[in-house]
Amino acid sequence: MIYADNAATTRLSEAAFEKMLPFLREQYGNASSRYTFGVKAKRVIEEARRQVAVAIGAEPSEIAFTSGGSEGNSWVIQGIARLFNGENIHVVASSIEHHSVLNACRKIETCGVSVTYVPVDSVGRISVRDVASSIRPNTKLVSVMFANNEIGTIQPIAEIGKYLREKDVLFHTDAVQAVGHIPVNVKDLQLDFLTASAHKFNGAKGTGFLYKRSGIDLPQLIFGGEQEHGQRAGTENVAGITAMGYALEESVADMSLISEKLTALAETSINGLKAEIPEIRINGQGAERLPGIVNITFPYASGEAVMRLLDLKEVCVSTSSACNSGKDEASHVLLALGLSEKQAKSSIRISYGRYNAMEEAERIVSTVSDVYAKIIANHNY
Repeated sequence: MIYADNAATTRLSEAAFEKMLPFLREQYGNASSRYTFGVKAKRVIEEARRQVAVAIGAEPSEIAFTSGGSEGNSWVIQGIARLFNGENIHVVASSIEHHSVLNACRKIETCGVSVTYVPVDSVGRISVRDVASSIRPNTKLVSVMFANNEIGTIQPIAEIGKYLREKDVLFHTDAVQAVGHIPVNVKDLQLDFLTASAHKFNGAKGTGFLYKRSGIDLPQLIFGGEQEHGQRAGTENVAGITAMGYALEESVADMSLISEKLTALAETSINGLKAEIPEIRINGQGAERLPGIVNITFPYASGEAVMRLLDLKEVCVSTSSACNSGKDEASHVLLALGLSEKQAKSSIRISYGRYNAMEEAERIVSTVSDVYAKIIANHNY
């Protein structure tokens, strides 16, 4: 099998797996317990907090562990609405945000919060000028994803952060696809909130983190005990948190080499497929993008048909975000680029990870080409 859907989830790294194993078996103490067995668990949580903080240029006290990116995004967006409950406030988000951001925004709209959705250009890049023009006197939060999960476009986060800090508007970025893959420093980027998910950088599913700049308030997420500085109650996922700390540390240490490898895999796929199927469109091409994501639109084949035939040949790719794959809807990201609904439904995403090899990229080129030719021959469109 060739797994090329790493933007959906990644294989757990061997180092992270080995580090988490003891906390699934013999070292199973509750980190809130005050005896030695529990204190040991608490220590590894704080070590993971330090590892995460170092990786993104934060302080350990600014890191809160979550179940993943969706929880963190909801915490920030709904938390701002709760913080200013009863006030006439305004929030800004890009039109290509992950559904965990967009749906949270739609939820707070039902509670009276005004939301502006800023468009992107044909390669999926948001304009700092458009963000600036959307700011109102009552704007409390801007949320712009660091890098898009479907086409890989990287946004001008540093420029937006500088502008918003001068305007005293809070800035959140969904960095689920960016953290562990490209350099991220929350201080340099002038971020107030950042969310990330461990399973996107070879950690375990069910763990993530929220960076919240020191001095910034958010309402408590879960009520109960005093875990996570009293903001998110519940017995900690010690094994998952430990794995996340080591996976992120490993990803940052190997970032340059992995990035170079993923760039080569993506270029091989793009060049090979363009040679075999010249009429394909590479979505997001021309913008600064994540190194391993390739999003392709076919002129005469549905993405669903291509994906299912590839699956029969044991090649795993996707047609859209994994969080929206159960719906027969065109990708909102591709529609935002200006693609028609038919074009958006005629697209697949190939996303490489650290465990992919060049021969797999070459096999993907030949397999996609064969599948496409079969669809055309059968007029299955």
